[in-house]
Amino acid sequence: MFSLLKPRDNIELKKIFLYNNGMGTASENTVMNNGGEQQWTKVITAKKRLLDLHLRDVWDYRYLIKMFIKRDFVVTYKQTVLGPIWYLVQPLVSAVMYTFVFGQMAKVGTDGVPFILFYFAGTMLWTYFTSCLSSCAGTFSANQGIFGKVYFPRLTSPIATCGFHIIKLAIQSLLLASIFLYTIFVKKGPVHISLLALTFPLIILWIGLLGGSLGLIISSLTTKYRDLNILLAFGIQLAMYATPVVYPLSEIPSRFSWLAYANPMCAPIEFFRIAFYGAGHLEPSMILTSLGITIVVTFFGLVLFNRNERSFVDVI
Repeated sequence: MFSLLKPRDNIELKKIFLYNNGMGTASENTVMNNGGEQQWTKVITAKKRLLDLHLRDVWDYRYLIKMFIKRDFVVTYKQTVLGPIWYLVQPLVSAVMYTFVFGQMAKVGTDGVPFILFYFAGTMLWTYFTSCLSSCAGTFSANQGIFGKVYFPRLTSPIATCGFHIIKLAIQSLLLASIFLYTIFVKKGPVHISLLALTFPLIILWIGLLGGSLGLIISSLTTKYRDLNILLAFGIQLAMYATPVVYPLSEIPSRFSWLAYANPMCAPIEFFRIAFYGAGHLEPSMILTSLGITIVVTFFGLVLFNRNERSFVDVI
């Protein structure tokens, strides 16, 4: 397949006509009128407004999202010894280390949840958030070669990146489920799953939107200011200790409760523990605040990404 670009006078757009390879016959994207003339069915125009997101185009290119996800998965683990098993090693080793440091040495409470379950879940969700954030933050620099040569909706790239990290999260969730069942039926641990566990896909969407949208905002800034990447890596390390990953929300002193409201990642992590472990406490106002921040960040992330994708090739 190849594309033939034909500009028309007095119209600021490009039209693409696809032919079957070597056959000379029109593809399904072309319509022939009665006179045998070629009629365009796919029109690509310049984005002129900040809110001109072309989300319908993202849906039309959903096959490309699947291809990007497959590419990232294959490229990442094609020549590795353990392959996707590495997805399990990182949170498991981190959970064991946190159990020793924070659970055994520092004696930090976990609201009665077994250490391995508490730390594994927190590490798993936080890793998913930071992976979406970091990957989306590098969207323009990582794809500058293909962005500058081929047209496709640019949003497909960060969406595919978050989709790839969902696969990692799903594999880690299987291990967490195994530990969870072992704790309940063998160890008779004090964990109680509730109907709120059915909201797990919404929790993942919540965290993915938050991390991905923050990444879009940062990606729009790092095209001009490269040193922000250094600040991002440093900020992620500090932000983990401001989030109830290795401690429950109940351990935060009341005078610092405003920090939990300002940090939108506190609510989904604590909500996960309430839903699956029956431990913890979360004010409805904190959930609403986190959801509100997520919506605002998503809006500004899309707007800035849409604005920056017009000229990033000239800047990066």
